[in-house]
Amino acid sequence: MATWVEKCQAALQRCLPGHNRSTTLNNLAISLYDRFKQRGVPSDLDEAIELFRAALLICPLGHSDRPTSLNNLGMGLYDRFKQRGVPSDLDEAIELFRVALLICPLGHFDRPTSLNNLGTGLYDRFKQRGVPSDLGEAIELQRATLLICPPGHSLRPTSLNNLGLSLYDRFKERGVPSDLDEAIELHRATLLICPPGHSLRPTSLNNLGLSLYDRFKERGVPFDLDEAIELFRAALLICPPSHDLRLASLNNLGMGLYDRFKERGVPSDLDEAIELHRATLLICPPSHDLRLASLNNLGLSLHDRFKQRGVPSDLDEAIELFRAALLICPPDHSLRPTSLNNLGTGLHDRFKQRGVPSDLGEAIELHRATLLICPPGHSLRPTSLNNLGTSLSDRFKQRGVPSDLGEAIELQRATLLICPPGHSLRPTSLNNLGFSLYNKFEQRGVPSDLDEAIQLLRAALLLYTPGHSDRSMSLNSLALYLRTRFEQRGVPSDLDEAIELQRATLLICPPGRSLRPTSLNNLGLSLYSRFAQRGVPSDLDEAIQLLRAALLLYTPGHSDRSMSLNSLALCLRTRFEQRGALSDLDEAFRLYAQLSHVAHAVSREDLTAAKSWATSAEETNHDSVLVAYQTALKFLDQHITILSSSPLHFDVVRMATASLGMDAFSCSVRHGALTTAVEMMEQGRAVFWTHLARFRTPLDELSMSGDTGAALAEEIKQLSFRLRNVSDRSTEDPSSQIRQLTMQWEDVISRIRMLPDFPRFLLPPLFSDLQRSAEEGPVVIVNASQYSCDALIILSGQDPVHVPLHIAQTEVSELSSEFQSLSEQFGSSNQLYKLVTILRKLWHEVVDSVVQALKESKVHPGSRIWWCPTADFTLLPLHAAGPYEKKKDNLSDIYVSSYTPTLATLVRARQQVSGDASPQHFVAIGQGNPQGAKALEHVAPELAVVAQHLAPVVSVTSLADGDATVEGALDALNHNQWLHLACHGMPNRQQPFESSFAMRDGPLMIKDVIRSNWQNPQFAFLSACHTTVGGEMSPDESIHLAAAMQFSGFRSVIGSMWSVDDEVARQVVSAFYGNLVDGSGRLDCTRAAVALHKAVKSLRKKIPLEQQIVFVHIGV
Repeated sequence: MATWVEKCQAALQRCLPGHNRSTTLNNLAISLYDRFKQRGVPSDLDEAIELFRAALLICPLGHSDRPTSLNNLGMGLYDRFKQRGVPSDLDEAIELFRVALLICPLGHFDRPTSLNNLGTGLYDRFKQRGVPSDLGEAIELQRATLLICPPGHSLRPTSLNNLGLSLYDRFKERGVPSDLDEAIELHRATLLICPPGHSLRPTSLNNLGLSLYDRFKERGVPFDLDEAIELFRAALLICPPSHDLRLASLNNLGMGLYDRFKERGVPSDLDEAIELHRATLLICPPSHDLRLASLNNLGLSLHDRFKQRGVPSDLDEAIELFRAALLICPPDHSLRPTSLNNLGTGLHDRFKQRGVPSDLGEAIELHRATLLICPPGHSLRPTSLNNLGTSLSDRFKQRGVPSDLGEAIELQRATLLICPPGHSLRPTSLNNLGFSLYNKFEQRGVPSDLDEAIQLLRAALLLYTPGHSDRSMSLNSLALYLRTRFEQRGVPSDLDEAIELQRATLLICPPGRSLRPTSLNNLGLSLYSRFAQRGVPSDLDEAIQLLRAALLLYTPGHSDRSMSLNSLALCLRTRFEQRGALSDLDEAFRLYAQLSHVAHAVSREDLTAAKSWATSAEETNHDSVLVAYQTALKFLDQHITILSSSPLHFDVVRMATASLGMDAFSCSVRHGALTTAVEMMEQGRAVFWTHLARFRTPLDELSMSGDTGAALAEEIKQLSFRLRNVSDRSTEDPSSQIRQLTMQWEDVISRIRMLPDFPRFLLPPLFSDLQRSAEEGPVVIVNASQYSCDALIILSGQDPVHVPLHIAQTEVSELSSEFQSLSEQFGSSNQLYKLVTILRKLWHEVVDSVVQALKESKVHPGSRIWWCPTADFTLLPLHAAGPYEKKKDNLSDIYVSSYTPTLATLVRARQQVSGDASPQHFVAIGQGNPQGAKALEHVAPELAVVAQHLAPVVSVTSLADGDATVEGALDALNHNQWLHLACHGMPNRQQPFESSFAMRDGPLMIKDVIRSNWQNPQFAFLSACHTTVGGEMSPDESIHLAAAMQFSGFRSVIGSMWSVDDEVARQVVSAFYGNLVDGSGRLDCTRAAVALHKAVKSLRKKIPLEQQIVFVHIGV
C-alpha cells in the first residue's frame, strides 16, 4: 500500500495544471484514506480529506466525477467524526451527501451509494443527538436504497443491514412492535446473503441476535433468547482477538446468557456470562464507548451470583464495578439512570447481608437520584420506583419510622400501575407491594392490609414460573403472611398451607442460596406455631433443628441474625418448659449472651431480641438478667442515635423504650445493685430529651482544654446546629444529609474521647455524675415496674437508700387513671372527698415510707426534696400526698417538693451559670384573647401584679393582646432570661409535640420551643393549664410544655398539672412574686420552689384544695 501511495504522489507531481488533476488528487486521497483504514494513523485521514477538498474544488458542476468527489469527501469527514466525534465533521458530511444525491437522478450508477451514505450519516447523527426527524429521514432513504439494490447488487447486504438497524432503533425509541419484527426480517435476509467469510457476516450475526434478544425482553418468548445466544456464539467464533467486533460479540453473548440465567436459573449460564464480561472488560480501554456498559454488565452478573450463592466477595466486587461505572457516566448520559440504580441495588443488598446503615442510606439517595431523571414514560421508571420503595421499606424495618413505610407503599402502588399484565417487572412489583402492606399490618393491625398482601403474593407466584430466580422469595413471603393470618384468626388451613409453601421454598433453595437461611428460619417458626396450636412434639423438635441450621448461615453482622437467634432461643425455652431438660435452657441463654458482643449499628430486631432476653431471664430467674438489661439499654441508645432528633421519629422512640428503663431499675434494685439501677433508669427514660440534649452539650470545658479541644468544640457546635436544622425540616426527606452529618458527628465524638480528660464525652452518665443532682437536697426516684415498685433516695456523698413500696404496678395504674378522671372534673363540682381519698392512699402506699427514710437519713424538716417519678407515678401529685387528718402533717408541712424528669436534667440545670453580674431582663407575656379559644378575664390584672412586684428589682417588659403572637413571644425570649407566661395551655396527649400555648395568631407549640436557642434562660412561670401533662402513651418521655422549657435551658420552671382557675392563678402569682423578691436587689431562680411553697401556704384558707396543689416546681 505504501508503494501505491508513493506512486500516486509521484503522479501528482508530474500532473500539470489542467491535465486531469482532479482524478490524480482523488487517487492520492483514496490511497491515503485506505492506508488510514489499514493502520489508523490520523494524519493520513487529515491529508486525504484535504486532497478530497482540493479535488472537489477543481471538479466543475456537471462533471461526471462530481458525485463521486462529493461522496469521497463526505466519507472522509464521516470517518473522522467516527474517530474523533467532532459534530461539525458529521454535519458537513451530511450536507455533501445531500448535494451528491441531488445530482444523482434515478438510474444514476452512484445513486445507491449516495442514498446509503446520506441515510447512514443521518442515522449516526440521530444516535449522537437523538433528533427523531434524522432517524425518520434515514429510514426513508434506506428504504429507497433497498428498492434500487436488487438481489445480487453489491450494496444489498449493507442496505438490508442499515435499514434493519434504523428500524431497530426506532423501535427502541417508540416501542412500535412492527418496527422490531421488520428489523428482524431484514437482518435474517442480510445473513442469508452474507455467507461464511463475508466481511459483513459478524455484524449481521450480532445485529440479528440483538433484535431477537430485544424481542425476547419485550414479549418473553424463550425461543427468541435461545436463537439470539446461538447467533452471538457464532459471531464470537469468527471474531478473533484483533477483530473490531470481538468486544461487542463478547458483551452480547454475556448479556444473552445472563438473561437466560435470570429466566431459567441455570448456574452455568451465569458463570459463563461472568467470564465473558470479564473478557470484555479486559480488552475495553478506559475511553471506549462500551466500557461503561461493560462495567455495569459484569457488576450485574456478579451481583446475581451473590444472590444465588451468597459469596460476599462477589457483592463487594459488583459494588466497586458499579462505582467505577458511575464515575465515568456524566449526568446527561443515557446510562446514568442504570448506573445509579445498579449501585443503589448493590448497596441495598449489602445492607441486608451485613446491616451497615450507611449502605442503606446511600442506596436510598441513589434511588432518589435515579427517579429524578426517569420521568413518566422512561423505560427505567418502573424499576426506579420499585427499588426506592423497597429500600424505604427496609429502612422502616430497621428504624420503624412510619413515614418511610407510607412512602414505600405509595411508590410500590405507582410501580404496579405502570406494570400491566405481561410486563417483566409485574411479579416483582406485586411481591414488593405485598411485603410493605404486610409491614403496615404488623405496625397497625388492620386486617385488610394482610388480606391484600396475601392476594398480591398469590398473583405474583402465578407469574413466577418454576425455575425463575425469584420464585423462592415469593413462596417464602406468601407462607409468612399466611402464618401471620393464622396467628391472627386461628384458621388451621392457613398454617398448613404456609408450611407446605415453606417446604417447597426450601427444596428450591439449595445450600449456598442467599434465601436459604430465611427459608429455614420461616419454616421453623411455622412449625413452632403449629406445635403451639396442636402440641405435636415432633413439630417443635423439627423447628429447633431448622432454626439451628438457619442461625449457622446468618453470619455475624447480618441484619436478620438477632431475629433468628431470638426465635431459636424462644423455641428452646418452650421445650425446656415442656420437658424440663436444662440443656435447652442453657443453650437458649448461651445464644442470648451472643447479643452482648454485637458491635455493628443496631436495628429494631437487635433491640427486640435483647428485650426478649431480659424478659426470659426475668421469668426464669436466670443470672444473666442484669447483663440482658444492660445490653438492651446499650442497643436502645445506639438505635435512637441512628434516628434524627425530629419529633417525627418520636413514636419510634416511644415504642423502642416501652417499660425497659423501669424494668431494668426494678431488676437492679432486686439484685442489690442500687447505683446500677440509677444508671440504667437514666438510660431508659426521657430518651428523646437525652438524645436532643447531646446536640446542646455545654462545651466550655472542652473549649478551654487546649487548641485541639477548642477546634473540636467548634466542629461539634457547627454539626449540632446543622443536625438540628436538618431534623426540623419535616417537608422533605432529610435522611441523606442526616446520614452524612451523623457520620461526621460520630467521627468528632470519637476524636474528643481520645483526649485525656474526655474519655466519656456524651456517654451515658455514671452514678458518680448523677449523684451531683442531690447536692442541694435528696432526689427520690419513684418507680413502677411489672416486677416491683420501689423508691430510691439519692443523697449527696452517701449510698442510695432503697425504700420498698408495698403497691403493685396495676394498683398505681388504677390510681393514676382514677386521678386523671377526677382532675377533668375539677372546678365543675365538689370533688374534695375523692381527691383526699387519693392523696391519702398515695401517702400510705408510697410517700410516708419515703418520708420515714428521709428522716432516718437526717434530712431535716423544711428541707427541699426532688421527686423523680416514672411510669404512672408521673401523673400523680406526689407533692400533695398526706394523711389529711387533724394534728398530722401532710408532706407539704414537712418538706418543700420539686420535680425533675431525670437526674441528668437537674445536674445540667445546676451546672448552668446564673450570670450574677449581668443585667436581668424579665418579660411578662399575657394572651387573654387567643385565636379560637375563650377569653381569659384575669390575664391583664395578672401581668399588672407581676410588674408591680418586680419593677423595683428588674427591668420588666410586658407583651399582651396583639403583641403576644407566636413570633412576638419567641423574639421576646431571645432577649429575656426571666419569663412569666399567662395564657391558655393546650395539651395534646395523642400528639404531645403539638401541645401548645395559645397566642393571638395561633399555637406556640413544643416543637417551636425546642428549636429555639435562647441565651442563658433562668426562670419561667407558666401560668396556664396542663403544662406538665405529657403524652398519654409515653408518660416516661415527659413530653410536656414545662419539660420543653426546661430542656430549652430554663433552670427553674413552675407549671400546672391540670386546669387552673383564672382568678386563683392571679392570687397565687401575686403571693409567689411577693415571696420571690427579697432585699438583695436581684432575682434568684433557686428561690422559686420555696416562694411557691410559701405562696400556696398563705392561700390555703382562700382557695380550693385542687387549686392549692395544681402548681408544681421543676428544676433547681
